[in-house]
Amino acid sequence: MAKQPMLKFVNVDRDMPEKRDADTRNKDFDEIYAEFADAKAAEQASRCSQCGVPYCQAHCPLSNNIPDWLLMTATGRLKEAYELSQATNTFPEICGRICPQDRLCEGNCVIEQSGHGTVTIGSVEKYITDTAWDRGWVEDIVPSTTRSESVGIIGAGPGGLAAADVLVRAGIQVTVYDRHDRAGGLLTYGIPGFKLEKDVVMRRVAQLEKAGVKLVQNCNVGEDLTFQAIRGQHDAVLIATGVYKTRDLQGPGSGATGIVNALDYLTCSNRLNFGDTVEEYETGELNAEGKNVVVIGGGDTAMDCVRTAIRQGATSVKCLYRRDRANMPGSQRETQNAEEEGVEFVWLAAPKGFAGDPVTGVMVQKMRLGAPDSSGRQTPELIEGADYVEDADLVIKALGFEPEALPTLWNEPDLPVTRWGTVKAQFTTGKTDLDGVWAVGDIVRGASLVVWAIKDGRDAADSILATLNAQASVAAE
Repeated sequence: MAKQPMLKFVNVDRDMPEKRDADTRNKDFDEIYAEFADAKAAEQASRCSQCGVPYCQAHCPLSNNIPDWLLMTATGRLKEAYELSQATNTFPEICGRICPQDRLCEGNCVIEQSGHGTVTIGSVEKYITDTAWDRGWVEDIVPSTTRSESVGIIGAGPGGLAAADVLVRAGIQVTVYDRHDRAGGLLTYGIPGFKLEKDVVMRRVAQLEKAGVKLVQNCNVGEDLTFQAIRGQHDAVLIATGVYKTRDLQGPGSGATGIVNALDYLTCSNRLNFGDTVEEYETGELNAEGKNVVVIGGGDTAMDCVRTAIRQGATSVKCLYRRDRANMPGSQRETQNAEEEGVEFVWLAAPKGFAGDPVTGVMVQKMRLGAPDSSGRQTPELIEGADYVEDADLVIKALGFEPEALPTLWNEPDLPVTRWGTVKAQFTTGKTDLDGVWAVGDIVRGASLVVWAIKDGRDAADSILATLNAQASVAAE
């Protein structure tokens, strides 16, 4: 009888890929986790219980077939594991690196609930596709047919690129318009290299370009090219701009020099790692070296900023968050990594104002947690008389992002938006009430996860294809 390849979670402990020592990794922007070896990946995959109702899959936005590709990995059928993984996810090696698995698949693993430690799903997912690239299993995209219809996509982030992938495979002519000089959106310029090395993104962009996707870069829609012109050139248009407007800080001194936006700071750092020269870094405006840095916020963007500041040689790095650790929105894994690298977290602390111009300090008011709000989270309440000043030469605002006013920027008042400024679209298809226009990702959902943008992009592409097919059928009659 063949030996059981799975259900080894009772005898085999959870094990992550080796993490580089904090004193070494905080001096560069390389990824902090090593790759699994074949044997280790198979061992960890074999811990999967192959449960009848896979909660990991149910809690994955893409409904990835996780139990099956874990079984394939555990039994040495790695190419099949890759093919299964790629079937539902356009960028599995990216999701394996940056998804908050602790809140999604791994956080809902059945053996985690039984006290045995979750299967390291994200690390295995990353390993499968990295291995596929190394062994030449990732094939060029070659459409089986070529069609005359064209689709214009505004935004080269994960949602736009995922849609481009589906459409170009179907033979559609795809043009992607983007404001940056490199495709990838936040994957390229928002997420630091220690979480996602940029060659991982660039090889996917190259794959799409080789398949025929046309990239129009350094293109600000509404300035360099009108939205109406894009609509006129294509049979369908997909809006995938993301949300880039930073939520602002109020209070005395909030306009002082030395108070900067998180995205500007992260974009500067990522450009440097591409080898670009960035004037704001050279002048010190977006350079943390030798400075007391205070980052305000508790999400994943804040974690990216504090860890970047450490690597730039900051004298000290502190993160202010108005709730406690248990209530912060960012990944607990990222918080732990930041603490290991020398970041100090100041919980239950909110900015009241700022001293100096250029900034010399943050006026902090201490908080306590009161009754839960409508979302169930405890509401921060001010503690009177507990204010103090936190020294700061550089303050980074990481308070989240809001949508830009697209109807105004694009001179398109008929573009339907919600009261929050997001584009109003059907969640299942991305279709808007504007004829021939779809929208996906953060510009519809508000600031969300990369995996949701990928899901939305794939779904919208399917909807666009169905519409184009129906139109072609009517035309042929």
